[in-house]
Amino acid sequence: MRIGSSIFLIAIGAILAWAITPGLVPNVDQPLIGYILMAVGVIGLIASLILASPGRSRRVSETRSVVDPNTGESITRNESRDGGL
Repeated sequence: MRIGSSIFLIAIGAILAWAITPGLVPNVDQPLIGYILMAVGVIGLIASLILASPGRSRRVSETRSVVDPNTGESITRNESRDGGL
C-alpha cells in the first residue's frame, strides 16, 4: 500500500464516520466501517513511510585488484550499488 492509497482510505473512513448521516444504508454500521478504514489507512501510512525511509537503503562497495598477465599492469576495479530489499 502506498502513501496515496493510505491517505485515500483515511479520507473515505472519515467521511463515513463523521460526514454521512448514520442509517443512510440500512443494516450497516457506517461509523464502524469508517473507523476501520481509517485504522487500516493509518497502519498502511506508517508501514509505507517506514519502508520508504532513506535509512533503510544500503550501499555495497566492492574493490577488485587484478594483475594483467600480458603486461604485468595492476588493474583496480571499484564498483558500488544499492543493496535493495
